Amino acid sequence: MTIEKTDKKGTGLPRNTAAALSYILGWFTGVIFLILEKDEFVRFHAMQSVLVFGGLTILSFVPVINMVLAPILLIGGFLVWLILVYKAYQGEEYKLPWVGNFAKKQLKKIS
Repeated sequence: MTIEKTDKKGTGLPRNTAAALSYILGWFTGVIFLILEKDEFVRFHAMQSVLVFGGLTILSFVPVINMVLAPILLIGGFLVWLILVYKAYQGEEYKLPWVGNFAKKQLKKIS
C-alpha cells in the first residue's frame, strides 16, 4: 500500500518522513512517535520499531546470546533498520513477518 507523502498530521511532518524517523533511533524514537502521532500509518511504523528494536535490545542483555550472536544481531539489525527506514520513507506500510501483524493488533488495543 502506498501512502501520499504530503499528508501532514500530529507532529506536522509529512507521513512518510514521520514514519521513517520512527526508526532512526530504534525503539526510542518509536515510543516518541507512538505517543505524539495520531496518524495510523505513522503509529504502525512506530509500534513496529518499538517491537523489533526493543526485542533486539532485550536480546543484547542476555549474556549467552550476546556473546554468541552479537555479530549476527548487529548486522541483521542494521540491515532490517535500513529496509524499514527506506520502506517507510517510500510511503509503504511494510510489515515484517510476525512482528508486523502483531504491531497492528497492539495498535488496535491502545487506540
